[in-house]
Amino acid sequence: MRIKLEILNDDHKIKSYLRNIMIIKSEKLKKAILTALADKEMLDILNESMDNLVSGTDIVKKFDIPHSTAYRKIKWMIDNELLVVVKMGFTDEGKKYSLFRSTIRSVNVSYKKNEVTVESSKNVDPIETTAENFFSLRDSDE
Repeated sequence: MRIKLEILNDDHKIKSYLRNIMIIKSEKLKKAILTALADKEMLDILNESMDNLVSGTDIVKKFDIPHSTAYRKIKWMIDNELLVVVKMGFTDEGKKYSLFRSTIRSVNVSYKKNEVTVESSKNVDPIETTAENFFSLRDSDE
């Protein structure tokens, strides 16, 4: 595992980084991750939703993907736990919309003699991270 020491320069940051890394054991999830990484449109969706809450309409407009293709891929990615719906609502016109984000921040894949290892870091909400860091300060003082 490579850790950028210039960024992770204290124990608390390193522990937080390591806590978010997971080795994927589920063959179904491994296959889903590899499938998404191999599909340009799904990769665009993951990249766009990593740091922003986005809607299907946002994806259609930004990447010029047909509506049916975008929503089919978004649904597949939600069903396979690569995206999560964070908010649902209605527009002023009464149309339903969903905002979603990527559940993964990074992926490392390795292959060695019939074994594929997929390692992923989860995409943690910045507010959740701030709260987690705040409450962990209390634990370190004890």
